Amino acid sequence: MRRAVRFLLALLLLAAPAAAGELRVSLGTATPGGGFPAYAEALIGVLRAAEPGLVIEARPTGGSVENLELLRRGALDLALVQGEYAYPALAEAGAPRLGVVAPMYPTPGLFVLPTDSPVRQVADLRGRPVALGTRDSGLTAMGRAVLAASGLDPERDVVPVILPRAGDGPGRVRSGAVAALWGGGLRWPGFTALADDPAGARFLAPSPEAVARLVAERPSLRRMRVPAGTFRGQDAPLDTVGSWSLILARPGLPPEVAERLVRAMDRARDALARAAGQGTGGDPRNLAEAVPAAWLDPGTARALADLARAP
Repeated sequence: MRRAVRFLLALLLLAAPAAAGELRVSLGTATPGGGFPAYAEALIGVLRAAEPGLVIEARPTGGSVENLELLRRGALDLALVQGEYAYPALAEAGAPRLGVVAPMYPTPGLFVLPTDSPVRQVADLRGRPVALGTRDSGLTAMGRAVLAASGLDPERDVVPVILPRAGDGPGRVRSGAVAALWGGGLRWPGFTALADDPAGARFLAPSPEAVARLVAERPSLRRMRVPAGTFRGQDAPLDTVGSWSLILARPGLPPEVAERLVRAMDRARDALARAAGQGTGGDPRNLAEAVPAAWLDPGTARALADLARAP
């Protein structure tokens, strides 16, 4: 019996370093077919090679609104949240403190529509059905704000279409069920799907006046430019508004989790840029321009301070 016990103890001691080195965390994403699941897939694939001991388990959700609720309840460790919902949640006083772990990417917003559409400016969408996104998506909130800044009541002056899944949008445009689809991001699946169709697609940004109004009124929004050639058939740059999508942490998440994730993202930032198709948006250093320092998870703040001192 003693020999058996000693044998089992030896096995446990041999296994302990591997177990201690592995860190499992859950990550809330969104509905299939949207930008969040695509980003999560890229992030997990890249970090699997860069930091094998960091195991991220993606969990589909309804999107930003549900992700915030799950974080506050401690039902998720991490979640992807679009800026239109992230910024108000992070600024709340008295609520359990969420922390910013890392940037995902900047999310410039645009409408996409058929190439032969008569719509030439956002105001021309009056009276037409417009797919704004899913119910809990931050992009949907941004789309409503863009319509309002363009002089359209998003509930009365257009026919707002809320999608069951983000991936349903391109099909609605192809069938003519909607006049336009709102979305955001340089590699947003809905944009690339329609732009790569044989018939192509056309992109529409809010007017300069609407952009100025939005930036002045909404702290989460920034001026953003979509470079020419980002999408097939897009020959000119597009100036619009957008916000930073972020990886947030639940209240009370050990700082070591965020620190380990940020260091891994920094080591793998070139691979992540290629896999996610968002350029350098995911570089953790971008948080300096994206959010106030007080919103950072303590582990993220520690990692960024070390990175700033690195040669």
